[in-house]
Amino acid sequence: MKKRIGCLHAHYSNIDYIEIALSAYDVELSHFVDPGLMKRVMNDPDFTDSEAQKKVKDQVEWIEQTGVDAILITCTNYIALVGELSLKVPIIKIDEPYFEAICGVDQPQMMVFTNPDTVSGTFERLQQYAQSKQKTLHIEVQVIENTFQLIMSGKKEEYEREVIQFLKKDHQRVVSVAQLSMVGAARQVEHETSQPIINPLNALVTSMVIQLNLETKE
Repeated sequence: MKKRIGCLHAHYSNIDYIEIALSAYDVELSHFVDPGLMKRVMNDPDFTDSEAQKKVKDQVEWIEQTGVDAILITCTNYIALVGELSLKVPIIKIDEPYFEAICGVDQPQMMVFTNPDTVSGTFERLQQYAQSKQKTLHIEVQVIENTFQLIMSGKKEEYEREVIQFLKKDHQRVVSVAQLSMVGAARQVEHETSQPIINPLNALVTSMVIQLNLETKE
């Protein structure tokens, strides 16, 4: 049976990742995109956390009212803002399967971001998740400076070049990328170097198939 999934994104660039990742499954995807919220959070000092939280809550509740079977949130900032909501449909948060993959690694790790404004919320949620699993993590956080504005300006190729250049360095740690926009670059580096890079998309698909009982297309 086809599942209807409403996807909430902070940027249009995330749509293709989700469409391609779930293309083999019998799903109907509806995409809701609001890049303005994160721009305001980052640039408007008068825009309070409570106002941002209300905006995300309103968006999620609106998506629920469109008749979906589940809601997928792909922005880690949105996830940090939304908190816990009581809805009739499940909310799938892209970072939780990613956190599970990170918690499965015992070696020292490096978590890479391009958007500095997502670091604190994501890392705080990771620590809470690890504590709930009684897991001690040894993680270094790195931000690839001056790159996120490229993807926000639609300069995807330049953005991915910067991410690839950084990921190709010898970091001597298990590396993961924390944002969906970094998945394409991470996969290219994996292919070229044969060094695995943890990304949020691979873990997400596996989790969604199990949680929503997704069926493959005939």
